[in-house]
Amino acid sequence: MSDKPKIGISIGDVNGIGLEIILKTLSDAKIYDYCTPIVYGHTKVASFHRRSTEIGEFNFNVIDQPADAQHRKPNMINCWEEDVKIEPGQVTADGGKYAYISLQRATDDLLAGSIDGLVTAPINKDNIQSAEFSFPGHTEYLQHRDSKPESLMFLVSDTLRVGVVTGHIPVSKISESITTDKIVHKLKLMNESLQNDFWIRKPKIAVLGLNPHASDNGLIGSEEQSTITPAIEEARNHDVLAFGPYAADGFFANGTYLQFDAVLAMYHDQGLIPFKQIAFETGVNYTAGLSFVRTSPDHGTAYDIAGRNMASEISFREALFTALHIIKHRRETAELNENPLVFAKLSRDRD
Repeated sequence: MSDKPKIGISIGDVNGIGLEIILKTLSDAKIYDYCTPIVYGHTKVASFHRRSTEIGEFNFNVIDQPADAQHRKPNMINCWEEDVKIEPGQVTADGGKYAYISLQRATDDLLAGSIDGLVTAPINKDNIQSAEFSFPGHTEYLQHRDSKPESLMFLVSDTLRVGVVTGHIPVSKISESITTDKIVHKLKLMNESLQNDFWIRKPKIAVLGLNPHASDNGLIGSEEQSTITPAIEEARNHDVLAFGPYAADGFFANGTYLQFDAVLAMYHDQGLIPFKQIAFETGVNYTAGLSFVRTSPDHGTAYDIAGRNMASEISFREALFTALHIIKHRRETAELNENPLVFAKLSRDRD
């Protein structure tokens, strides 16, 4: 019996780079010192992608359920029986169909407590749509499966953590979707995650404005005065150390983000463009606010390089180790809840 976390891995679009970065990550023997990986897919699909890499001999231990996993080997649960046509770089219906089957099976085991965390390889948000999957992306699907009214898309790296108030919605709907209550709730989720998942005792959170120059005192829009500033004040009444609103361009350009533990952006691109520029390859997408741990690399299917042995596994490996760190922190928090003095000391040590 091993107490190493069992990490489920969904394979994403079979025509993208998902299995390539999974195989490259799991070919490193040091991975098995820290966790027991379980990939949800099929060995035939994995074998197809292995032939396009240079990792050499690599074999999965095929199992029926997570309880059968071997702790020093890569494990595979075959989630379907039929042969799948693999067309690297192509957007096909099969690419979405089998991405969903993999994700659904992994999520079932995650919710059942059979695995300790989930790392998701990239999907195509269009071809995965079906009667069973009608969500903008992983984040919304997993939030639904966990029966949570809200979650937080939280991009994390060693130097920068960015969450967003609005996620996968059209730009035309951003302003009407931002409310004081929504900002306050996202700030609370971020604060709780920083404390419980990253062990930062008193996080400092920067809040970005919505309009250019954070509206220049109302000259360019009114959301900062009517919605964002009241939300910051309300959050501080709930012991959340929130500051702002800051003009997004100068905030990142002059390095002000380095003075904070995390940043709350108003919309997807406002936060993710600077994050991906600053944390190139090492960034991780973490879904905060759920009862379980889920991470993913901060890139997409990369069809343009699929099947060409050009994909870097760095972000996927970072996603795996971020999941392991958060699982460890959550386990330690649960063990220390009965001794708050020890917990406070350990929290200070990690600040």
